Amino acid sequence: MLPCVNCGLRRIESTEENRGVAMFDVIISGGRIIDGTGLPWYQADVGIRGDRITALGSLAHAETRLRLDARGKVVAPGFIDTHVHGDLILLADPLHEPAIRQGITTYLVGQDGVAMAPASAATLEYMRRYTAGFSGIHELPQRWSSMAEYLALFNHRCALNVASLVPNGNIRMEVLGLETRPPTPDELKRMRALVREAMEQGAVGLSSGLDYIPSRYAETAELSALCEEIAPLGGVYVTHMRAYDPSRVCSAMDEVFRIGAQAECAVHISHFNSKADLVLPVLDSARARGIDVTYDLYCYLAGSTILGMLALPPEVQEGGPEPTLARLRDPDVRAQLTSWFAAPRVPLEKIRLSFIAAPEHRHHEGQTLQEAAAHADKPLGTFICDLLVASELAVGCVSPHRQRGEEDIRALMRHPCMIGGSDGIYTGGSPHPRGCGCYARYLGYYVREARVWSLEEAVQHLAGHAARRFGLKDRGFLHEGFAADVVVFDPATIADRSTYERGKELAVGMEQVLVNGTLVLHNGQRTAALPGRGLRGGNGST
Repeated sequence: MLPCVNCGLRRIESTEENRGVAMFDVIISGGRIIDGTGLPWYQADVGIRGDRITALGSLAHAETRLRLDARGKVVAPGFIDTHVHGDLILLADPLHEPAIRQGITTYLVGQDGVAMAPASAATLEYMRRYTAGFSGIHELPQRWSSMAEYLALFNHRCALNVASLVPNGNIRMEVLGLETRPPTPDELKRMRALVREAMEQGAVGLSSGLDYIPSRYAETAELSALCEEIAPLGGVYVTHMRAYDPSRVCSAMDEVFRIGAQAECAVHISHFNSKADLVLPVLDSARARGIDVTYDLYCYLAGSTILGMLALPPEVQEGGPEPTLARLRDPDVRAQLTSWFAAPRVPLEKIRLSFIAAPEHRHHEGQTLQEAAAHADKPLGTFICDLLVASELAVGCVSPHRQRGEEDIRALMRHPCMIGGSDGIYTGGSPHPRGCGCYARYLGYYVREARVWSLEEAVQHLAGHAARRFGLKDRGFLHEGFAADVVVFDPATIADRSTYERGKELAVGMEQVLVNGTLVLHNGQRTAALPGRGLRGGNGST
C-alpha cells in the first residue's frame, strides 16, 4: 500500500504576528505536485522563500509577494540534463532558452572526456579547437583554468545551474599532451592529483570519451586509477564507451564494469544507443554482481558529433588538429584514403551536416554528405577532406543510428536505471533537434501519446533520479528545505517542436520556471534573470 503523500504536509496560515509581512516570496497555488520520487501526484501549494522551498501544503491564506496560479497544471522539480554540451554556449548565451523552455534547470557538463575544465591555456586552446564541431566557436571574455574558477563563472551569470565532470582527456593533455602511450608511474601520480584537486573543487565525477582524442588513448588500468580518486568523494565514472555496435558493445560494457569494480565507484554509460534486448540483460547481470551502473538516453534515432571523428581513420587524427590538417592536404595521404572512403567504419552518405565553420561552405548545412558532395561536383571522400581543411576540422554532423529502432528507445526508457540526458548541441544552422526538444519530447510524445511513462515516472527519470545519481542532494525533488528549482507546465500541451530540418525550434507548454527561487520563465515569457549557480558535488550548492 502506498504511503499517504499528504502526511506531514503543513497547513500554514497568516497570523496577527505575521499579517502584513510576506511569509513567502512566491507561492505556487493549486497545482498537481509531482515531487520527483515516483509517487502519485497530490494537490498542494508550494511556498518559496529566498532560494528554498519552505512549505508544501495549504497556503491559501498565507502572505506572499507573488502568487502563481497552477490550477490544472503540473508542478515539478526542475529537470536535470545529465549529458549535454553546454560548456561554452552557456557563457556565450547565458539566457539559454532551449533549456528553460523545456524546464531544464541544471546542466551536467564536462562530458565525453574532452571539455573545458580543468584546463591550462594550452589544453583549453586544444579542446576549444578540437570540439568546435559540437562546442561551437565563441569569442568569450571569461578566463579560467581550475574547476573552481570554471564553476564560479556561472554564479548569478546564467539562467540555469551547472555541475561538471572532470574530463579524462583534459587530465591526459596536462601531463602527456597528445601522446598515445600509457603514463609512467610518476605521470599517473600527477594525473591522479589533478583529478583529486578538481573533485575537491566541486566536480561530480570523471568522464571519458573513448572515441575522442586524447581520451581514446587511455587504457583500462589508467581509467581505473583515476577513478580511485573520485570514489572517496562519491564521484561517478561517466563514459562514452569504446563501442556501441552490437558486435562490440558487450565487451565495451565489460570494461566499464571492471573499472567500477576496481575503483569501487559508481559507473554511468553515456547515450546508451544500443539494442535493448542485447544490453539490458548484461547490465542487469552486472548490477546483480554489485556493479552500481546506470545510463542516460536521448529519445532520437540519430546521433551528433564532429565529422572528423566519424569520417576519418584514427591514425589520420593522431597528434591533434595541425598534423591532421597536414595529412589531409597531402596528396599521397589523400590517395591512401581512397580505400577508406570506399568502405568507412560507418556509412557516410546519409550523415547530415549540422555546422560548418568555413563561411564559403556554410550553405551545405542541413544537407547530407551525399547531397553536398553532389552539389560541389566532387567525389564524397574528396569533398569531406576539402570541407574539413577549409573549416580547420570544425564541422558538426548528425548521423542516423543503424542498428536500433524505436522499440529499443522505449525499452531502454522503461528500465529503472535510465536517466534523462539530451546530449544537446547548440552549434550551427542545422543542429540535432535533441538540444531544443529532448525533454519536451519525453513529457509530450512519450507520456501523452506513446504512454511509455506516466508523468510521475517521467519526472523521476528527468529530475529525482538524476539528482540522486550525481550527488546534487538539494535538487531534483519538491521537498521542504530543497533548492527552489521548480517548473510549472501544462501536461496537455507540453511538446517538442524541433525537427531534423528545423533543429532550433523551441519547445512549448512550459509556463513557469524558477531557478534558485527566481523566475526565469514567467507566464510563458522569458525574463532577464540570471540566478544560476555553479554546483559543487556532494550538496548541490555553490
